[in-house]
Amino acid sequence: MEGILFPRGVPEGREGLKEYRARGGYEALSRFIKSSPEIIIQQITDAGLRGRGGAGFPTGKKWSFTREAPEQPRYLVMNGGEDEPGSKKDRVLMENLPHLVIEGVILAAYAIGAVEAYLYINANYQAAIKSITDALAEAKSAGYWGQSILGSGFELNIEWVAAPHNYVAGEDTAVLEVIEGKNPLPRQKPPFPVTMGLFGKPTSVNNVETLANIAPILLRGPDGYRKFGTPDSPGTMIFSLNEDVNCPGVYELPFSTPLRYLIENCGGGMKDGKKIKAIMPAAPSSAYLSPDKLDTPLEPDAMRAAGSGLGCGVVRLVGEGICIVEEVLKIADFFTAESCGQCPACRMETNTLSMLMKKVQQGQGGQPILEQFGKVLAFNKGKGFCNLIAMPGPPIESALKLFPGDFEAHLATGKCPAN
Repeated sequence: MEGILFPRGVPEGREGLKEYRARGGYEALSRFIKSSPEIIIQQITDAGLRGRGGAGFPTGKKWSFTREAPEQPRYLVMNGGEDEPGSKKDRVLMENLPHLVIEGVILAAYAIGAVEAYLYINANYQAAIKSITDALAEAKSAGYWGQSILGSGFELNIEWVAAPHNYVAGEDTAVLEVIEGKNPLPRQKPPFPVTMGLFGKPTSVNNVETLANIAPILLRGPDGYRKFGTPDSPGTMIFSLNEDVNCPGVYELPFSTPLRYLIENCGGGMKDGKKIKAIMPAAPSSAYLSPDKLDTPLEPDAMRAAGSGLGCGVVRLVGEGICIVEEVLKIADFFTAESCGQCPACRMETNTLSMLMKKVQQGQGGQPILEQFGKVLAFNKGKGFCNLIAMPGPPIESALKLFPGDFEAHLATGKCPAN
């Protein structure tokens, strides 16, 4: 399938400035740097671009809020923390297409009137850091950022910041805390970053993949971009497949592509010829789907109607013969370990869910213990500074609904049915 970010497939190796310009790189910047910033925001709004970091908030609306905020200065932050287990898309973009990402950063900063942009990159991504910093040097030498970009009078400084390797450090407000030299702890909201973000000033925090879409949208125009996907979900999205399939990797597909196409045509099907027992379209925080949902379109509304979500596109498969109780216990333990601990409700919930799952695994508590999961999740709904408190719920509740036999077997015998 044709892509927007990977029109010739995922590139092998880093694309330099010469190669990027040969295929139209920085043409969008040259065209729009002397135009009204509102024109850029309107183009992004009309294209229907939504954030690719998981929340799916309309990018044009976020930029409008930031630009209209009266406080000065304003900031642009690229979030490349990417600590979602199994996610590879941002790393691939930064390693292989750094100039595409940087052009998006510059255009976004111009659109919102930012004087400073920070590139927040996972500290473990050494190849991505080198690729981005090399590309920044190339782009600055060419006059694409710094003082009076391409003679426009617009000035922008760009710096990169190492992101700590823990899950919550990728949350937007935790990102701001790290850039300010503090611990990666999410802030209470409101206020939101668009009005009170970095150093207390208006800030737009955008995912790497989101920013990589900016130049292609401006070159194609909203109508050209909307040739991909659906009216409500235009464009494409990058999906990550891991070792569950024969051909792991990242795949860019138009919204509305069937889930089956991603797994079978792109991923080559389940490894070792196993049958699929369960699908998690947005691991590790989405609800499980049963195999009869394989033809669900990869599109937010369709996935929501099926009972799950897309998140940032990490698709996890569970093969026949694997016990869901063991899988959910790993997820519960993960969120317990990754909770930053500053919100008592989150600390209590994640620890309690993990403890309950261990009791089920060991055959303790009988049928009544299964009722406790819903009570714990309901009690803490809407609490906490960030969304981590809500993340263990969908996989646990969907597992209980779809695979009661695995839970009953553990409670009856204290042993895993898969063994």
